[in-house]
Amino acid sequence: MAGKKVLIVYAHQEPQSFNGSLKKVAVETLSKQGCTVTVSDLYAMDFEPRATGNDITGALSHPEVFSYGVEVYEAYKKQSLTSDIVAEQKKVQEADLVIFQFPLYWFSVPAILKGWMDRVLCQGFAFDLPGFYDAGFLKGKLALLSLTTGSPAEMYMRTGVSGDFKYFLWPLQHGTLHFCGFKVLAPQISFAPETASEEERKKMVASWTQRLESIWKEVPIPCTAPWYFGQ
Repeated sequence: MAGKKVLIVYAHQEPQSFNGSLKKVAVETLSKQGCTVTVSDLYAMDFEPRATGNDITGALSHPEVFSYGVEVYEAYKKQSLTSDIVAEQKKVQEADLVIFQFPLYWFSVPAILKGWMDRVLCQGFAFDLPGFYDAGFLKGKLALLSLTTGSPAEMYMRTGVSGDFKYFLWPLQHGTLHFCGFKVLAPQISFAPETASEEERKKMVASWTQRLESIWKEVPIPCTAPWYFGQ
């Protein structure tokens, strides 16, 4: 949709990977709609994933006992966070939709993406206490997880050895994105592209492309426990 802004937070080391292909077609498809698309290529940026005192440029509020959450909250209010955090927060603030593109690592995100979430979605910027979940500061924005798995779909069924894929989405979609106020769209999961045939991989890319063509018409999922775990 013309005028919409999209941020793609991309976490894969290899541009020619399947994740890279999904990121590329997302940029192309959304750009054709007239959207402004920005990509944060975390590995290419050499993004710092560690949350440390180096994230604060000014004096610490409580130097006697370091608390990262407290210090970053105060630094955000004083505008004394490091430039890399501020730059990413600006991208998020300007975006109507944030897409996270990554391979599933241990039922979660790669460390570099976890570090992005730890450092960028800080208290004061993305949420406060109170001021979370439906009252989170990023309310009005959409978020979507587009991820690849190493195992086939049948392993991520409720009766499968890994359990329902919705189980590992709970901490990411609900505990992180919804906590910050995002309206969460259904995930795009490309199951086991590394072991799929070329034809199957093409179908996965085509499915993602087709979905993106009407993404602005989608209704967010209900971010409640029953959606993830059943009644």
